[in-house]
This record gives sequence, C-alpha cells and structure tokens, in this order.
Amino acid sequence: MREALLWFCNWSTLGVCAGLKLPQIYAQLAARSARGISLPSLLLELAGFLVFLRYQCYYGNPLLTYLEYPVLIAQDVALLLCVFHFNGNMKQAAPYMAVFVSSWFILSLQKWIIDLAMQE
Repeated sequence: MREALLWFCNWSTLGVCAGLKLPQIYAQLAARSARGISLPSLLLELAGFLVFLRYQCYYGNPLLTYLEYPVLIAQDVALLLCVFHFNGNMKQAAPYMAVFVSSWFILSLQKWIIDLAMQE
C-alpha cells in the first residue's frame, strides 16, 4: 500500500508539473505578446531549477525524486524563448542560453561550488 501511494504521488506530481506552465505559454502564443511576464523572475526561476537539478544529478539521487525538474526547465525555456520572440529580440536569448548551459558544467567542477550554490 505504501509503495502504491508513493508511486501515485511521484507520478501525479510529474503530471501536474508537466502542465504547470502550459497556460502561460498558451496565453502568450494566443496574445502574441510577452506582456505580463517578468524576465528577471523567469530567469531566477530557471536558475533555481537548474541548480537544484544539477545538485540532484551530482549526488546521484534517485531519478523519481527530481524527475519533474527537467520538465519544468523545458517549459521555462519555452516561455523564455516566447518572451524574447514577442519582444522582438530573439538574438538576445543566445547569451542567456549560453550562461545556463555553461553553468550546468561549471556547477559540477568542484564539490564546493555545487554545495555553495545550494546553500540558503
């Protein structure tokens, strides 16, 4: 019974997270505007998700404990690209993407870097 409940909780969390940003993305696409989306807050959320995911991968935690984070990151990246597209500066997205991709590798260069990034 306990395992079935845990399985349900894990997969229901993943299911909810899979649709978390879809209404925002749909609203942007329908309005063809990025109005109402805060770029700094979106970047901060994406950075937090990225650090947490890298931390979990670095320490080899079970995949089901963080499986929703790649889905959330993909949705945030889609939302970020929509923001840049509708603001008319798609080329400006490249430096942000480069920073996020390079930080994935930089975070795991030394143990103290990933530990420092996860401190409160």
